[in-house]
Amino acid sequence: MDTPDAGQRPQVAQAVAERIERLILDGVLKAGQPLPSERRLTEKLKVSRSALREGLQLLRARQIIHTEQGRGSFVARMSQIDAGPLVHLFHSQPRTLYDLLEVRSLLEGESARLAAIRGTEADFIMIRRRYEAMMAAHETGADVATHANHDHAFHLAICEASHNAVLVHTLQSLTDLLLGSVYACVNNLYHREPHKQQIDLQHARLFRAVTERQPDEAHRAATDHVDSVRRSLSEIEQEEQRLVRATLRLEGWA
Repeated sequence: MDTPDAGQRPQVAQAVAERIERLILDGVLKAGQPLPSERRLTEKLKVSRSALREGLQLLRARQIIHTEQGRGSFVARMSQIDAGPLVHLFHSQPRTLYDLLEVRSLLEGESARLAAIRGTEADFIMIRRRYEAMMAAHETGADVATHANHDHAFHLAICEASHNAVLVHTLQSLTDLLLGSVYACVNNLYHREPHKQQIDLQHARLFRAVTERQPDEAHRAATDHVDSVRRSLSEIEQEEQRLVRATLRLEGWA
């Protein structure tokens, strides 16, 4: 491997940084994920170790990666929304769950449509794996947190197949909030057999529409699923409020 002279080194380091940035934008390297070893990166990028280190230094200066002593380098989060007070505010105000589900309907509907158009066979293999893992969690009676993580991973795999970097990173930056909405769905709906069956059918419809390259049907399946969850949760909330009011009247409070 040729060693670049001093005049070429900044350009080579910049090129290394840009290639790693592209891997991050494309979702190959994800937020919070450790970077491959230096040896693997030099082999994959076909650059010298010194050029790689200079490129990584540029990424650290841009706060795109961060390094932890003794642990290595990690992809930084592209948005600090999940680390800030906004998340705590949203979690403390249950009414924002419905706002979040409206946003999910918009984003996931479009990501499903694009995935059906742009998804590669490799994307569809990943979507199938996530779908099968989610269904296996259903069958084995996994705990709510595990179930919610598998559910979220399935939807995120579809988003990644859209090959829209902004859309992918928008959803990734909202991971904590989105997991909260999925947790609410699993926790409140899956022990109710009619709701569970409905959600399973909706997931199957979404999976087929994306992997069979039916963009309009994929969009409808994604939005119908999220909108149905929102309606179901609202109905359960209203039912619980009626029960509370009736109990208070029975006990002489009203």
